[in-house]
Amino acid sequence: MPGRTRIALALGGGGARGYAHIGVIEALEERGYELVSIAGTSMGALVGGLHAAGVLPGYAEWARSLTQRDVLRLLDPSLSAPGVIRAERVLARVSELLDGALIEELPIPFTAVATDLLAGREVWFQKGPVDIAIRASIALPSVITPVVINGRLLVDGGLMNPIPIAPTTSAHADLVVAVSLAGDRRGTHDGVPVQESAEQRPTAEWFERFRRSAAQILDYDMVAMVAGRFGVGRASSTQPIPAADELVGALPQGLRKFDVMNLSIDAMQSVITRYRLAGYPPDVMITVPRDACRTLDFHKAGQMIELGRNLTFEALDRDDLTGS
Repeated sequence: MPGRTRIALALGGGGARGYAHIGVIEALEERGYELVSIAGTSMGALVGGLHAAGVLPGYAEWARSLTQRDVLRLLDPSLSAPGVIRAERVLARVSELLDGALIEELPIPFTAVATDLLAGREVWFQKGPVDIAIRASIALPSVITPVVINGRLLVDGGLMNPIPIAPTTSAHADLVVAVSLAGDRRGTHDGVPVQESAEQRPTAEWFERFRRSAAQILDYDMVAMVAGRFGVGRASSTQPIPAADELVGALPQGLRKFDVMNLSIDAMQSVITRYRLAGYPPDVMITVPRDACRTLDFHKAGQMIELGRNLTFEALDRDDLTGS
């Protein structure tokens, strides 16, 4: 009787979208695959480390129970730390589940990827406490406070390796499965340069494009505010078009530093991901759209886990792969 298909799994970062990794793992196991190596960045490190330690079901059950109010309390905001969220309460739950587990003793080989800000290089954790490695990997700059481990100032591994396939290359696996949490927003095609004029154009020519894009990031009131600012939707069609200097300066009211930072990191990681995948192409690619949920929507675990399951089944069927 043939053995089960062996999978090396690379899990990317993307905040609350990382709950989709739980669904991915559930779907792979349901199809009969054997996970023989896991590498993760950020939420990929958190989910991957918990699964490698055999305690992911307990975390998934806890995550599904969280309400939006619970999440606000658990994120532990800080005004003085170099990151608006300490996340120590979430990490306390993770540490409780891991109960002192060491990476080198896990039943499944595991790598958590972080970034050394001072040295400007990637760091692979393949030894030591699992919870400490996860803490370093999830420290999204300006959002979750960084940590210092052995003299290294460490933040989110996604800055340098959004989908860490390279750490799994030594595994004796039949297939490499990669999960990206930074897929194109619906209706967009990232990576293709767009030509645009700096000359002022009539509002009617560009507002619909802005509305479609902004609706994925900003709430309805903000988009409506911009519409009112430029006279879109008013009864009169003779509203004057703002001068060029007004147009450049008209940022949506309520746009936060976090929104700008998050969008900037998303754009950067999209480019890095394409280069990384060119060097280490996976056998199966599972892609979660960036607009599936917002980065801090940690109360949407059930929805994202189900999305991860569905996307995994679709990818396996698309590539005509079957477990034994």
